[in-house]
Amino acid sequence: MALESLKEVARKIAGSSSIDKKFVEEMVKEIQRALIKADVNVRQVKEISDAIKKRALSEDVLPALNAKEQILKIVYEELLRGVGEGLEIPLKKAKIMLVGLQGSGKTTTTAKMAKYFKDRGMKVAVVAADTWRPAAYEQLRQLAEEYGITFYGEKGEKDAVKIVKNALEKLKDHDMIIIDTAGRHALEDELIDEMIKIAEVARPDYKLLVLDAAIGQLASKQAQAFHEAIGINGIIITKFDGTAKGGGALSAARQIGIPIAFIGTGEKVEDFERFDPAGFVSRLLGMGDIKALMEKIERIASEEELDPEAFLKGTFTLKDIYKQIEAMNKMGPVRKIFEMLPFGLGLKVDNDVMEMTQEKMKKFRVIMDSMTEEELLNPKIIDSSRIRRIAIGSGTSPQEVKELLNYYKTMKNLMKKMKKNKLPIKGLGKLGF
Repeated sequence: MALESLKEVARKIAGSSSIDKKFVEEMVKEIQRALIKADVNVRQVKEISDAIKKRALSEDVLPALNAKEQILKIVYEELLRGVGEGLEIPLKKAKIMLVGLQGSGKTTTTAKMAKYFKDRGMKVAVVAADTWRPAAYEQLRQLAEEYGITFYGEKGEKDAVKIVKNALEKLKDHDMIIIDTAGRHALEDELIDEMIKIAEVARPDYKLLVLDAAIGQLASKQAQAFHEAIGINGIIITKFDGTAKGGGALSAARQIGIPIAFIGTGEKVEDFERFDPAGFVSRLLGMGDIKALMEKIERIASEEELDPEAFLKGTFTLKDIYKQIEAMNKMGPVRKIFEMLPFGLGLKVDNDVMEMTQEKMKKFRVIMDSMTEEELLNPKIIDSSRIRRIAIGSGTSPQEVKELLNYYKTMKNLMKKMKKNKLPIKGLGKLGF
């Protein structure tokens, strides 16, 4: 992922024995390399690195901090200034129009955004106004059906403006209406005319440009062109997890002064999040994003019948995992949870635990179905002979039973670490950790 190497810079700062001029200069060079590798605009790289170096060598250490903490604070603040502002769309009635070039991920983003707002209590509808790509109508219809979202489209209709006009009339009782528009391989006059007409009819509260992170610094030209054409007021960056060039899209937004509203960090519907600059930079440096983690947990926990007291009382067992495994599925891979914790709380976690999948979770349920009540309540008694019996009974392998036990121990250790570090654990308690 873009900017991943910044975590290593932060680790070196935190682990350094002394902070001197030589250390600062080398640190600045590493930050420069990380930013350039991520395709951040060279001028911005110089601005950020110069500011870090100047402050690190001239500012007095604050009374409440040590030298290492002071350096981390400076790096964090200057990177935060570099990524610019975020756009928070409030939970109230609004019309949103998505624009962008073909292949940027507009249709998928339309559905993900609709699900995002639906999960937060809004009545949402999506409008299929891309009449140029034959598969767009069906793709959006299927995604809307899968996520339980109102869909409006007119199959075979070529007039996108007419579709939008009819949709607005039909969807008056909805809180949010999200319009998926056509894209092209280039910003042609025909596309601009259509966008302008749709905007005139819809009068959207938000005109959001969808940018593929993989295009790097080319994002700047695209953003500028769309902004001049219809006046965008927010940006969504997609596929941020799958490219090393995401910094180019970030710097494009900063260059033209348009805030980032959301970023897409994966293929799943839950891999879509509001862009919070402070939390984003904190995660880049491996310092976690506890606020975002707690918000995610609170939302998911409210959808499930969960007992938040189980682990907090010290009674966390495999039975709790069995009851609450569905909530963990909604959280996404364990890896993404750890990214929101400061330096992963120093836990060493096996890759098979980090990349836990829904398929694996389902298999865990089958394994637990073959356990006795005593084993579910007291996993310590599960020895090698019990593992063999459980594996035979569940039609799995002893290795898979051990994976479940490893997963259980990892989650228990995570909570112990959170308690020790005085991090907020009540939300995680709602997931039975």
